[in-house]
Amino acid sequence: MDLQALLNFEPETRTVVTTVWALHVVALAVWIILQKRSPLSSLSWILSLAALPVLGLVIYFFLGPQKIRRQRRRRMRLRQLHRGGARRDSRYGAALPRRKERLGRLIETANGMPISSASSVSLLADGGAAFDAILTAIAEARHHVHVEYYIFEPDRIGTRLRDALIERAGAGVQVRLLVDAVGSPKLSRRFLRPLLAAGVEFARFHPFRLSPLRPLLNLRNHRKIVVVDGRIGFTGGINISDVQFAVGRNSFHDLHVRIEGPAVGWLQAVFAEDWHYTRRQPLPETDLYPEMASGSVPTQVISSGPDGLYETIHQAHLQAIWDARERVWLATAYFVPSEAALSALIAAAMRGVEVRILVTRISDSRIVTYAGRSYYDELMQAGVRIYEYRPRILHSKALLVDDDCVLLGSANFDQRSFRLNFEVGLAFYDRRAAALLEHQLESDFSQSQRLTFPRQIGSLRRFGEASARLLSPLL
Repeated sequence: MDLQALLNFEPETRTVVTTVWALHVVALAVWIILQKRSPLSSLSWILSLAALPVLGLVIYFFLGPQKIRRQRRRRMRLRQLHRGGARRDSRYGAALPRRKERLGRLIETANGMPISSASSVSLLADGGAAFDAILTAIAEARHHVHVEYYIFEPDRIGTRLRDALIERAGAGVQVRLLVDAVGSPKLSRRFLRPLLAAGVEFARFHPFRLSPLRPLLNLRNHRKIVVVDGRIGFTGGINISDVQFAVGRNSFHDLHVRIEGPAVGWLQAVFAEDWHYTRRQPLPETDLYPEMASGSVPTQVISSGPDGLYETIHQAHLQAIWDARERVWLATAYFVPSEAALSALIAAAMRGVEVRILVTRISDSRIVTYAGRSYYDELMQAGVRIYEYRPRILHSKALLVDDDCVLLGSANFDQRSFRLNFEVGLAFYDRRAAALLEHQLESDFSQSQRLTFPRQIGSLRRFGEASARLLSPLL
């Protein structure tokens, strides 16, 4: 074909390309709109992917936000099955002060978990304290050990935990280990072989598959749960990795919590749902939910994920901040607030509440850090105090409201945790639990630098932060 013939076909080719591109954009727009996400998130996806005719479709197919309706229906059936064993604590709920009862009712309405109680609450700072407590509890297990983690590395710490599970399985204890497929990709057959040979049951959450029609690659299980004999429970932000236990600037500073009492039954129920959902096999209910006397600490388990309708952890944070009278102290590894969360923090500061936000100076995700920093100026201008933790990478996830309300768990204060990840946390409506977190945060603030307004940064840095903020709905 000569050049003249090619030029003659060029307008037709251009028409075809334009038509295909328009159909691509319309198809993507319909697909994204049907997800019923926030307008800002939906528009961000549509505009971002419109410029990537083929690659955009692939990106959204694997990584775009999605609701898992069939899985939600299945998990709701499992929820009814397993939550029958956990129980409501009649001592609490309506007997709490009005604002805390209101928060508790919101959580229960959103995810079906009422206020229960704990007889013992221990705050564990950093991996060493948490890991020692977990190993001690596992060594004393008599009936079962359930372990669920986002990251489980086959390193020194991971090997110690694996061997502890093998030892208990050899003693006749029923041991189950559930890990996230994306968060724990290094667990090889060689590492797992002695675990499986000892009789430990093992499962991976959302392993990569091309079926069903759309893979669940972007919907991760970020939960950290250990339940021993249905009586002792652990959760928080600490994963099983040497980086959580190392010393130095690249190590992590994190928080975990150990509880005993009836509230452990609700952590057990979350594990049971995840296990049943992953393995398609129900757990035997016998002895999973032992009878325990009510504890003195009103405690509520909060679970959240893309299979739910109400973004429970997000809603709980919003309600707690709106109810604050004296202070809101927030520690988070990743700070990318939703518009509602940003408004709640600003409004709290403007009405005279002491609002402090503790974030990390040394980060393992530069784009998320830049996106978060783009919010600092408007927050500080409203009176919010922002501190950057300097010694190590801050990985804590905790909210302290006034002197009697604590939210602590696996969820960061970002849109991925609120909307895409499966997360779990604990709410404590108690002055003693609040005092434990207050003491820890005071220590963390003392090792942090308070930022001043306006920040002295260059135009290029400011543009980079603003650009990263555009991606906030996609992070």
